[in-house]
Amino acid sequence: MGLKTKHINIYTTIKLAFGKLSHLAETLIGSEIVRLGADIKEKIKKGAKIYNFTIGDFDSSIFPIPKKLEHEIIEAYRKGYTTYPPSEGIVSLRESVSKFIHDREGLNYANNEILIAAGGRPLIYSLYRALIDKGDKVIYSVPSWNNNHYVHFTEGQHEVIEAVAENNFMPTADDIRPHIKDAALIALCSPLNPTGTIFKKEELEAICDLVLEENMQRSPEQKKLYVMYDQIYWTLTYNDAEHFNPVSLRPEMKPFTIFIDGISKAFAATGVRVGWALGPEHVLSKMKAINSHIGAWAPMAEQHATAKYLLQTESIDSYFSHFKTELEERLRRIYEGFQKLKNEGLSVDAIPPQAAIYLTIKIDLVGKKTALGVLIEKQDDVTEYILNEAGLAVVPFYAFGASRNSKWYRLSVGTCKKEQIDEMFSKLREALNSLT
Repeated sequence: MGLKTKHINIYTTIKLAFGKLSHLAETLIGSEIVRLGADIKEKIKKGAKIYNFTIGDFDSSIFPIPKKLEHEIIEAYRKGYTTYPPSEGIVSLRESVSKFIHDREGLNYANNEILIAAGGRPLIYSLYRALIDKGDKVIYSVPSWNNNHYVHFTEGQHEVIEAVAENNFMPTADDIRPHIKDAALIALCSPLNPTGTIFKKEELEAICDLVLEENMQRSPEQKKLYVMYDQIYWTLTYNDAEHFNPVSLRPEMKPFTIFIDGISKAFAATGVRVGWALGPEHVLSKMKAINSHIGAWAPMAEQHATAKYLLQTESIDSYFSHFKTELEERLRRIYEGFQKLKNEGLSVDAIPPQAAIYLTIKIDLVGKKTALGVLIEKQDDVTEYILNEAGLAVVPFYAFGASRNSKWYRLSVGTCKKEQIDEMFSKLREALNSLT
Protein backbone atom coordinates (compact mmCIF):
# COMPACT_ATOMS: atom_id res chain seq x y z
CA MET A 1 0.00 0.00 0.00
CA GLY A 2 1.43 3.41 -1.01
CA LEU A 3 1.90 6.24 1.47
CA LYS A 4 -0.79 8.39 -0.18
CA THR A 5 -3.29 5.50 -0.18
CA LYS A 6 -2.55 4.83 3.48
CA HIS A 7 -3.28 8.49 4.37
CA ILE A 8 -6.58 8.38 2.45
CA ASN A 9 -7.63 5.16 4.23
CA ILE A 10 -6.80 6.60 7.65
CA TYR A 11 -8.79 9.75 6.85
CA THR A 12 -11.76 7.66 5.66
CA THR A 13 -11.67 5.57 8.83
CA ILE A 14 -11.66 8.67 11.05
CA LYS A 15 -14.46 10.25 9.06
CA LEU A 16 -16.64 7.15 9.34
CA ALA A 17 -15.95 6.87 13.07
CA PHE A 18 -16.63 10.48 14.04
CA GLY A 19 -18.98 11.77 11.35
CA LYS A 20 -18.89 14.87 9.19
CA LEU A 21 -17.18 18.12 10.05
CA SER A 22 -17.87 21.62 8.71
CA HIS A 23 -18.26 22.18 4.99
CA LEU A 24 -15.00 24.16 5.07
CA ALA A 25 -13.11 21.35 6.75
CA GLU A 26 -14.62 18.70 4.50
CA THR A 27 -13.75 20.59 1.29
CA LEU A 28 -10.38 22.11 2.22
CA ILE A 29 -7.59 20.86 -0.04
CA GLY A 30 -4.51 19.59 1.75
CA SER A 31 -1.13 21.08 0.95
CA GLU A 32 0.71 19.39 -1.92
CA ILE A 33 3.96 20.74 -0.47
CA VAL A 34 3.30 19.08 2.89
CA ARG A 35 2.48 15.81 1.13
CA LEU A 36 5.67 15.99 -0.93
CA GLY A 37 7.63 16.90 2.20
CA ALA A 38 6.36 13.79 3.99
CA ASP A 39 7.48 11.64 1.04
CA ILE A 40 10.93 13.26 1.13
CA LYS A 41 11.30 12.72 4.88
CA GLU A 42 10.40 9.07 4.46
CA LYS A 43 13.07 8.61 1.78
CA ILE A 44 15.72 10.38 3.87
CA LYS A 45 14.76 8.21 6.84
CA LYS A 46 15.47 5.16 4.67
CA GLY A 47 18.91 6.47 3.78
CA ALA A 48 18.30 8.16 0.41
CA LYS A 49 20.45 11.16 -0.56
CA ILE A 50 17.97 13.93 -1.36
CA TYR A 51 18.76 17.42 -2.64
CA ASN A 52 15.78 19.05 -1.01
CA PHE A 53 14.95 22.31 -2.76
CA THR A 54 11.26 22.28 -1.83
CA ILE A 55 11.34 24.39 1.31
CA GLY A 56 10.39 28.07 1.11
CA ASP A 57 12.46 28.67 4.21
CA PHE A 58 16.08 28.95 5.29
CA ASP A 59 18.57 26.59 6.88
CA SER A 60 19.61 28.75 9.83
CA SER A 61 23.07 27.15 9.88
CA ILE A 62 23.60 28.59 6.38
CA PHE A 63 21.45 31.72 6.58
CA PRO A 64 21.14 32.84 10.21
CA ILE A 65 19.19 35.91 11.22
CA PRO A 66 21.30 39.07 11.67
CA LYS A 67 23.44 38.90 14.80
CA LYS A 68 22.26 42.32 15.96
CA LEU A 69 18.62 41.28 15.58
CA GLU A 70 19.37 38.14 17.59
CA HIS A 71 21.01 40.31 20.26
CA GLU A 72 17.99 42.61 20.42
CA ILE A 73 15.61 39.66 20.80
CA ILE A 74 17.63 38.21 23.68
CA GLU A 75 17.81 41.62 25.36
CA ALA A 76 14.05 42.09 24.98
CA TYR A 77 13.38 38.81 26.78
CA ARG A 78 15.84 39.74 29.51
CA LYS A 79 13.93 42.98 30.02
CA GLY A 80 10.72 40.99 30.55
CA TYR A 81 8.82 41.85 27.38
CA THR A 82 6.64 38.74 27.62
CA THR A 83 3.11 40.10 27.98
CA TYR A 84 0.36 40.56 25.39
CA PRO A 85 1.21 43.23 22.84
CA PRO A 86 -1.35 45.79 21.64
CA SER A 87 -3.49 44.27 18.89
CA GLU A 88 -2.22 46.79 16.33
CA GLY A 89 1.43 46.35 17.36
CA ILE A 90 3.58 48.45 19.67
CA VAL A 91 3.99 52.11 18.74
CA SER A 92 7.79 51.98 18.48
CA LEU A 93 7.64 49.14 15.94
CA ARG A 94 5.05 50.88 13.80
CA GLU A 95 7.21 54.00 13.87
CA SER A 96 10.28 51.97 12.85
CA VAL A 97 8.38 50.26 10.03
CA SER A 98 7.19 53.67 8.83
CA LYS A 99 10.76 54.97 8.70
CA PHE A 100 12.14 51.77 7.17
CA ILE A 101 9.70 51.66 4.28
CA HIS A 102 9.99 55.42 3.72
CA ASP A 103 13.79 55.38 3.61
CA ARG A 104 14.08 52.28 1.45
CA GLU A 105 10.96 52.35 -0.71
CA GLY A 106 9.73 55.94 -0.61
CA LEU A 107 6.35 54.97 0.85
CA ASN A 108 4.68 57.26 3.41
CA TYR A 109 2.46 55.53 5.99
CA ALA A 110 1.43 56.84 9.40
CA ASN A 111 1.12 54.69 12.53
CA ASN A 112 -2.62 54.20 12.06
CA GLU A 113 -1.95 52.87 8.53
CA ILE A 114 0.35 50.09 9.80
CA LEU A 115 -0.75 46.82 11.40
CA ILE A 116 1.63 44.33 13.01
CA ALA A 117 0.96 40.58 13.17
CA ALA A 118 2.74 37.24 13.51
CA GLY A 119 4.12 37.23 9.97
CA GLY A 120 2.32 37.67 6.68
CA ARG A 121 -0.15 34.78 6.89
CA PRO A 122 -2.54 36.16 9.55
CA LEU A 123 -2.50 39.52 7.77
CA ILE A 124 -3.50 37.91 4.47
CA TYR A 125 -6.20 35.89 6.22
CA SER A 126 -7.61 38.92 8.07
CA LEU A 127 -7.53 40.96 4.86
CA TYR A 128 -9.55 38.35 3.02
CA ARG A 129 -11.99 38.22 5.94
CA ALA A 130 -12.29 42.01 6.03
CA LEU A 131 -13.01 42.40 2.31
CA ILE A 132 -14.60 39.23 0.96
CA ASP A 133 -18.20 38.11 1.41
CA LYS A 134 -19.58 34.84 0.13
CA GLY A 135 -19.68 34.95 -3.65
CA ASP A 136 -17.40 37.98 -4.02
CA LYS A 137 -15.02 37.78 -6.97
CA VAL A 138 -11.32 37.48 -6.17
CA ILE A 139 -8.89 37.75 -9.08
CA TYR A 140 -5.58 35.94 -8.74
CA SER A 141 -3.09 34.33 -11.04
CA VAL A 142 -1.58 30.88 -10.82
CA PRO A 143 0.97 29.78 -9.96
CA SER A 144 0.77 31.74 -6.72
CA TRP A 145 0.98 30.97 -3.05
CA ASN A 146 -2.23 29.98 -1.26
CA ASN A 147 -4.70 32.40 -2.85
CA ASN A 148 -6.87 29.45 -3.85
CA HIS A 149 -7.10 28.41 -0.20
CA TYR A 150 -7.87 31.91 1.12
CA VAL A 151 -10.66 32.31 -1.43
CA HIS A 152 -11.99 28.95 -0.29
CA PHE A 153 -11.84 30.06 3.37
CA THR A 154 -14.00 33.09 2.60
CA GLU A 155 -16.32 31.32 0.11
CA GLY A 156 -15.36 33.84 -2.54
CA GLN A 157 -15.65 33.31 -6.27
CA HIS A 158 -12.39 32.21 -7.87
CA GLU A 159 -11.38 34.31 -10.89
CA VAL A 160 -8.24 32.45 -11.90
CA ILE A 161 -5.66 33.59 -14.43
CA GLU A 162 -3.20 30.96 -15.64
CA ALA A 163 -0.07 33.04 -16.16
CA VAL A 164 2.44 31.97 -18.79
CA ALA A 165 6.18 31.58 -19.07
CA GLU A 166 6.38 34.25 -21.78
CA ASN A 167 5.44 36.82 -19.10
CA ASN A 168 7.64 35.21 -16.44
CA PHE A 169 4.40 33.88 -14.93
CA MET A 170 3.31 37.39 -13.90
CA PRO A 171 -0.32 38.39 -14.68
CA THR A 172 -0.92 41.25 -17.10
CA ALA A 173 -3.57 43.96 -17.31
CA ASP A 174 -4.99 42.18 -20.35
CA ASP A 175 -5.27 38.99 -18.29
CA ILE A 176 -7.14 40.82 -15.53
CA ARG A 177 -9.46 42.99 -17.64
CA PRO A 178 -12.08 40.31 -18.51
CA HIS A 179 -12.56 39.49 -14.80
CA ILE A 180 -12.63 42.96 -13.29
CA LYS A 181 -16.34 43.82 -13.35
CA ASP A 182 -17.78 43.60 -9.80
CA ALA A 183 -14.55 42.05 -8.44
CA ALA A 184 -13.74 42.81 -4.80
CA LEU A 185 -10.02 42.00 -4.69
CA ILE A 186 -7.03 41.46 -6.93
CA ALA A 187 -4.32 39.44 -5.18
CA LEU A 188 -0.86 40.31 -6.49
CA CYS A 189 2.59 39.24 -5.33
CA SER A 190 5.95 40.61 -6.45
CA PRO A 191 8.55 39.20 -6.21
CA LEU A 192 6.34 36.19 -6.82
CA ASN A 193 6.29 33.01 -4.81
CA PRO A 194 6.84 30.48 -6.45
CA THR A 195 8.65 31.95 -9.45
CA GLY A 196 11.11 34.51 -8.10
CA THR A 197 10.05 36.89 -10.89
CA ILE A 198 8.85 40.51 -10.66
CA PHE A 199 6.44 42.92 -12.31
CA LYS A 200 7.73 45.12 -15.09
CA LYS A 201 7.07 48.79 -14.38
CA GLU A 202 4.81 49.35 -17.37
CA GLU A 203 2.75 46.23 -16.66
CA LEU A 204 2.10 47.13 -13.03
CA GLU A 205 1.22 50.68 -14.12
CA ALA A 206 -1.34 49.25 -16.56
CA ILE A 207 -2.89 47.13 -13.80
CA CYS A 208 -3.08 50.15 -11.50
CA ASP A 209 -4.77 52.21 -14.21
CA LEU A 210 -7.27 49.42 -14.72
CA VAL A 211 -8.13 49.41 -10.99
CA LEU A 212 -8.43 53.20 -10.82
CA GLU A 213 -10.68 53.29 -13.87
CA GLU A 214 -12.90 50.55 -12.45
CA ASN A 215 -13.25 52.28 -9.07
CA MET A 216 -14.17 55.60 -10.72
CA GLN A 217 -17.09 53.85 -12.43
CA ARG A 218 -18.48 52.33 -9.23
CA SER A 219 -21.26 54.04 -7.32
CA PRO A 220 -20.88 55.02 -3.63
CA GLU A 221 -23.09 52.06 -2.70
CA GLN A 222 -20.76 49.56 -4.37
CA LYS A 223 -17.69 47.98 -2.83
CA LYS A 224 -14.45 49.36 -4.15
CA LEU A 225 -11.92 47.10 -5.85
CA TYR A 226 -8.86 46.58 -3.63
CA VAL A 227 -5.42 45.24 -4.40
CA MET A 228 -3.53 43.01 -1.99
CA TYR A 229 0.14 43.53 -2.79
CA ASP A 230 2.27 40.86 -1.16
CA GLN A 231 5.85 42.14 -1.32
CA ILE A 232 7.40 40.01 1.41
CA TYR A 233 10.45 39.33 -0.84
CA TRP A 234 10.91 42.91 -2.13
CA THR A 235 14.34 43.45 -0.54
CA LEU A 236 15.74 40.37 -2.31
CA THR A 237 16.30 41.51 -5.90
CA TYR A 238 19.42 40.77 -7.93
CA ASN A 239 21.55 42.43 -10.59
CA ASP A 240 19.48 44.98 -12.53
CA ALA A 241 16.08 43.69 -11.34
CA GLU A 242 14.02 46.50 -9.77
CA HIS A 243 11.02 46.13 -7.49
CA PHE A 244 7.99 48.33 -8.17
CA ASN A 245 4.84 48.87 -6.12
CA PRO A 246 1.40 50.26 -6.98
CA VAL A 247 1.47 53.30 -4.67
CA SER A 248 4.84 54.62 -5.79
CA LEU A 249 3.81 54.26 -9.43
CA ARG A 250 0.30 55.61 -8.96
CA PRO A 251 -0.20 57.56 -5.69
CA GLU A 252 -3.97 57.44 -6.34
CA MET A 253 -3.76 53.71 -5.56
CA LYS A 254 -3.05 54.31 -1.87
CA PRO A 255 -6.73 54.12 -0.74
CA PHE A 256 -7.14 50.81 -2.59
CA THR A 257 -3.85 49.01 -1.83
CA ILE A 258 -2.97 46.84 1.15
CA PHE A 259 0.67 45.79 1.36
CA ILE A 260 1.75 42.56 3.04
CA ASP A 261 5.34 42.70 4.27
CA GLY A 262 7.63 41.79 7.14
CA ILE A 263 11.02 40.48 8.23
CA SER A 264 10.50 36.79 7.46
CA LYS A 265 12.33 36.67 4.13
CA ALA A 266 14.28 39.94 4.23
CA PHE A 267 16.27 38.76 7.27
CA ALA A 268 15.89 34.96 7.05
CA ALA A 269 13.64 35.34 10.09
CA THR A 270 10.70 33.11 9.20
CA GLY A 271 10.40 31.78 12.75
CA VAL A 272 10.63 35.17 14.43
CA ARG A 273 7.07 35.96 13.27
CA VAL A 274 6.97 39.72 12.72
CA GLY A 275 5.00 40.98 9.76
CA TRP A 276 3.16 44.16 8.86
CA ALA A 277 0.41 45.40 6.61
CA LEU A 278 0.30 48.91 5.17
CA GLY A 279 -2.98 50.32 3.96
CA PRO A 280 -6.02 52.55 4.48
CA GLU A 281 -6.93 52.92 8.14
CA HIS A 282 -10.57 51.88 7.71
CA VAL A 283 -9.48 48.50 6.28
CA LEU A 284 -6.63 47.93 8.73
CA SER A 285 -8.88 48.67 11.73
CA LYS A 286 -11.17 45.80 10.67
CA MET A 287 -8.19 43.54 10.03
CA LYS A 288 -6.97 44.41 13.55
CA ALA A 289 -10.33 43.46 15.04
CA ILE A 290 -10.34 40.13 13.20
CA ASN A 291 -6.74 39.40 14.15
CA SER A 292 -7.47 40.24 17.80
CA HIS A 293 -9.99 37.39 17.94
CA ILE A 294 -7.50 34.99 16.37
CA GLY A 295 -4.70 36.19 18.64
CA ALA A 296 -2.07 36.00 15.89
CA TRP A 297 0.02 38.85 17.30
CA ALA A 298 3.74 39.10 16.83
CA PRO A 299 5.39 38.26 20.18
CA MET A 300 6.09 41.27 22.40
CA ALA A 301 9.85 40.68 22.72
CA GLU A 302 10.30 40.22 18.98
CA GLN A 303 8.35 43.42 18.35
CA HIS A 304 10.63 45.43 20.62
CA ALA A 305 13.70 43.83 19.04
CA THR A 306 12.54 44.48 15.49
CA ALA A 307 11.65 48.07 16.36
CA LYS A 308 15.26 48.68 17.38
CA TYR A 309 16.85 46.68 14.58
CA LEU A 310 14.99 48.36 11.71
CA LEU A 311 16.68 51.65 12.68
CA GLN A 312 20.21 50.18 12.42
CA THR A 313 20.84 51.19 8.82
CA GLU A 314 24.52 50.25 8.57
CA SER A 315 23.95 46.84 10.12
CA ILE A 316 21.05 46.13 7.75
CA ASP A 317 23.04 47.24 4.71
CA SER A 318 25.93 44.98 5.72
CA TYR A 319 23.60 42.03 6.27
CA PHE A 320 21.84 42.53 2.93
CA SER A 321 25.15 42.74 1.07
CA HIS A 322 26.31 39.32 2.29
CA PHE A 323 22.89 37.64 2.37
CA LYS A 324 21.89 38.65 -1.15
CA THR A 325 25.30 37.77 -2.59
CA GLU A 326 25.04 34.24 -1.20
CA LEU A 327 21.47 33.75 -2.46
CA GLU A 328 22.23 35.17 -5.90
CA GLU A 329 25.27 32.92 -6.33
CA ARG A 330 23.18 29.82 -5.68
CA LEU A 331 20.36 30.93 -7.98
CA ARG A 332 22.78 31.88 -10.77
CA ARG A 333 24.82 28.69 -10.56
CA ILE A 334 21.73 26.49 -10.65
CA TYR A 335 20.25 28.52 -13.52
CA GLU A 336 23.51 28.15 -15.47
CA GLY A 337 23.50 24.43 -14.72
CA PHE A 338 20.03 24.02 -16.21
CA GLN A 339 21.03 26.03 -19.26
CA LYS A 340 24.01 23.74 -19.74
CA LEU A 341 21.75 20.66 -19.60
CA LYS A 342 19.39 22.34 -22.07
CA ASN A 343 22.28 23.03 -24.45
CA GLU A 344 23.20 19.35 -24.22
CA GLY A 345 19.79 18.56 -25.71
CA LEU A 346 18.09 17.50 -22.47
CA SER A 347 14.45 18.42 -21.84
CA VAL A 348 14.91 21.07 -19.17
CA ASP A 349 14.89 24.87 -18.99
CA ALA A 350 14.93 27.72 -16.46
CA ILE A 351 13.94 31.38 -16.25
CA PRO A 352 16.78 33.75 -15.29
CA PRO A 353 16.62 34.57 -11.56
CA GLN A 354 15.35 38.02 -10.66
CA ALA A 355 14.42 38.00 -6.98
CA ALA A 356 13.43 36.08 -3.84
CA ILE A 357 14.90 32.65 -3.05
CA TYR A 358 13.30 30.80 -5.96
CA LEU A 359 14.27 29.64 -9.43
CA THR A 360 11.65 28.65 -11.99
CA ILE A 361 12.70 25.45 -13.77
CA LYS A 362 11.10 23.29 -16.44
CA ILE A 363 11.37 19.51 -16.62
CA ASP A 364 9.58 18.08 -19.66
CA LEU A 365 9.73 14.29 -19.57
CA VAL A 366 6.17 13.12 -20.27
CA GLY A 367 6.20 10.50 -23.03
CA LYS A 368 9.71 9.28 -22.31
CA LYS A 369 10.61 5.80 -21.00
CA THR A 370 12.85 4.86 -18.11
CA ALA A 371 15.77 2.45 -18.40
CA LEU A 372 13.35 -0.28 -17.31
CA GLY A 373 10.93 0.61 -20.11
CA VAL A 374 8.35 2.28 -17.86
CA LEU A 375 6.46 5.07 -19.63
CA ILE A 376 6.34 8.47 -17.91
CA GLU A 377 2.68 9.25 -18.55
CA LYS A 378 1.95 12.40 -16.54
CA GLN A 379 3.66 15.21 -14.67
CA ASP A 380 3.21 13.47 -11.32
CA ASP A 381 5.40 10.69 -12.77
CA VAL A 382 8.06 13.26 -13.72
CA THR A 383 8.14 14.62 -10.16
CA GLU A 384 8.46 11.10 -8.79
CA TYR A 385 11.12 10.11 -11.33
CA ILE A 386 13.50 12.98 -10.64
CA LEU A 387 13.05 12.45 -6.90
CA ASN A 388 13.73 8.72 -7.06
CA GLU A 389 16.44 8.68 -9.73
CA ALA A 390 18.22 12.00 -9.24
CA GLY A 391 17.36 12.70 -5.61
CA LEU A 392 16.10 16.13 -6.72
CA ALA A 393 13.13 17.41 -4.73
CA VAL A 394 11.37 20.47 -6.19
CA VAL A 395 7.77 21.67 -5.97
CA PRO A 396 5.56 21.35 -9.08
CA PHE A 397 3.62 24.43 -10.08
CA TYR A 398 0.37 22.50 -9.72
CA ALA A 399 0.98 22.76 -5.96
CA PHE A 400 0.45 26.50 -6.48
CA GLY A 401 -2.83 26.20 -8.35
CA ALA A 402 -1.45 25.81 -11.88
CA SER A 403 -2.62 23.16 -14.31
CA ARG A 404 -1.92 19.59 -13.25
CA ASN A 405 0.08 19.05 -16.45
CA SER A 406 2.32 22.09 -15.99
CA LYS A 407 5.94 21.20 -16.65
CA TRP A 408 7.28 23.97 -14.42
CA TYR A 409 8.66 23.75 -10.87
CA ARG A 410 9.77 25.94 -7.98
CA LEU A 411 13.33 25.38 -6.81
CA SER A 412 14.21 27.07 -3.49
CA VAL A 413 17.81 27.81 -2.45
CA GLY A 414 17.09 28.67 1.19
CA THR A 415 18.59 25.37 2.35
CA CYS A 416 21.07 24.91 -0.52
CA LYS A 417 24.67 24.05 0.27
CA LYS A 418 26.90 25.38 -2.50
CA GLU A 419 29.16 22.33 -2.42
CA GLN A 420 26.20 20.10 -3.38
CA ILE A 421 25.22 21.95 -6.57
CA ASP A 422 27.65 20.21 -8.95
CA GLU A 423 26.89 16.86 -7.35
CA MET A 424 23.15 17.40 -7.84
CA PHE A 425 23.61 18.23 -11.52
CA SER A 426 25.75 15.15 -12.05
CA LYS A 427 22.95 12.92 -10.74
CA LEU A 428 20.27 14.82 -12.64
CA ARG A 429 22.21 14.57 -15.90
CA GLU A 430 22.61 10.81 -15.41
CA ALA A 431 18.88 10.38 -14.72
CA LEU A 432 17.89 12.43 -17.77
CA ASN A 433 20.34 10.68 -20.07
CA SER A 434 18.97 7.27 -19.08
CA LEU A 435 15.57 8.13 -20.57
CA THR A 436 14.57 7.20 -24.11
